[in-house]
Amino acid sequence: MNIEIILLAATALIVGGLVGAFLKGKSSGTKLATAERDAAQIVEAAKKDAETLRKEAEIEAKDAVFRAKAEWEEEAKEVRRELQSQEKRLVQKEENLDRKAAQIDEREVDLARREQSLADRDRNLQQRTSEVDSLIVEHRARLESISGLSSEEAKQQLITAMESEARHDAAKRLKQIEDEAKETADKNAKKIISLAIQRYAGDYVAEKTINSVALPSDEMKGRIIGREGRNIRAIEAATGIDLIIDDTPEAVIISGFNPVRREVARLALERLIADGRIHPSRIEEVVKKAEQEIDTAIREAGEQATFDVGVHGIHPEIVKLIGRLKYRTSYGQNVLQHSIEVSFLCGIMAAELGINVKQAKRAGLLHDIGKAVDHEIEGSHALIGADLARKYGESSNIVQALAAHHEDEKPESVLDVLVQASDALSGARPGARREMLETYVKRLNDLERIGTSFGGVTSCYAIQAGREIRVMVSSDEVSDDQSYVLAKDIARKIEDEMTYPGQIKVNVIRETRATDYAK
Repeated sequence: MNIEIILLAATALIVGGLVGAFLKGKSSGTKLATAERDAAQIVEAAKKDAETLRKEAEIEAKDAVFRAKAEWEEEAKEVRRELQSQEKRLVQKEENLDRKAAQIDEREVDLARREQSLADRDRNLQQRTSEVDSLIVEHRARLESISGLSSEEAKQQLITAMESEARHDAAKRLKQIEDEAKETADKNAKKIISLAIQRYAGDYVAEKTINSVALPSDEMKGRIIGREGRNIRAIEAATGIDLIIDDTPEAVIISGFNPVRREVARLALERLIADGRIHPSRIEEVVKKAEQEIDTAIREAGEQATFDVGVHGIHPEIVKLIGRLKYRTSYGQNVLQHSIEVSFLCGIMAAELGINVKQAKRAGLLHDIGKAVDHEIEGSHALIGADLARKYGESSNIVQALAAHHEDEKPESVLDVLVQASDALSGARPGARREMLETYVKRLNDLERIGTSFGGVTSCYAIQAGREIRVMVSSDEVSDDQSYVLAKDIARKIEDEMTYPGQIKVNVIRETRATDYAK
């Protein structure tokens, strides 16, 4: 600010000098005096202004210094307060650390004391353990000498007694659970099943696949065989089946594992016999036409089955598989009719239970599609059918129901159980299935053999055409509770060792007779 004042004064002096010189040059004495006075006034005014500016500058400088000092003092106070706060915290932390150090010292002392106490107890425990072991050995020796049994023999007797008691308790608990379940489930189950059976009216005698062709005369056998057997070889090569021409009067036996091929051979042979022209080229032509007709019949049978049960949106390949079941039998029961019957039974019971009826019908109709190809693919027909259903886009519920309907997989839903029950009902009703006499007799003998293989059984009888066995047990060897366990054991063994249609009821009968004589 002082420099600005000096510059201002110098400027005023210079201006005054210039003005004076100028005025001297322009005017004479009076004018020069006036100019000098004006210059002097200007210089005086400039000095006053310069003094004023200097004083203002000094005031502003003092004010700035004062403000800076005030700000510094405020910052110093804040720093001082912060330092005091940190000092307090440090003091508190030191106090806490001192206190914790004291606690740790106390704990170390206490821990040392406890370790010493535990060491003393451990020594006492080892001493007592050795004493107990010696006492146990001594008492065991005394017990063995008194009872006359070794420890292993006594242990075995105890295990046997405990096992017997456990089986007894298990049998009682099993009977209690069964009774509780029967109180609630038996009545409703019987109602639903009886209603389903009453509402479905099916034929009692199933259709059987024809495996022989009638001839107008025995002379036709020679024409079928042909010169040097060329005709019969052509028929067998074209159809994939075997023709058996024996002493059976006016009949030719068709033997083949594939039911569709057997049906093609039957149809072609009947047409050749009716036409009379039997030679290799004619045989190939007739067999080809028969195959086309059978394919059409299979597709139509499948479509008709889906229409009859009211199931739609099935893949065309599955429809063909359903139609092929027309030429497949199980224990003499036509599998296509059986599938339709199972579908209706599933739908009826699903409606009673309030679940999806269309889905139940669909699962019932498809449950045996594996039988259409089980002679071509290894494995259970239930799992084969499930794989086919999965391949052609059926839902996971349908696939699971197909796989579980013969316990190849564990049932996971009500639909799985419905298909199982409907399949058993359709196959178990009177007249539904037939079997050969030898197989029937063998099944009865196997049932009686399994029943008598258990301890305590005095006699066993297979009744109801092999759908029930009655097992008589000795009342001295088998208790009432044990009879329930025995019935389940026999049923499990039958399931493991035998193959049979439907289900077999196991009845265990125990009675006590008291006899005395009046003399």
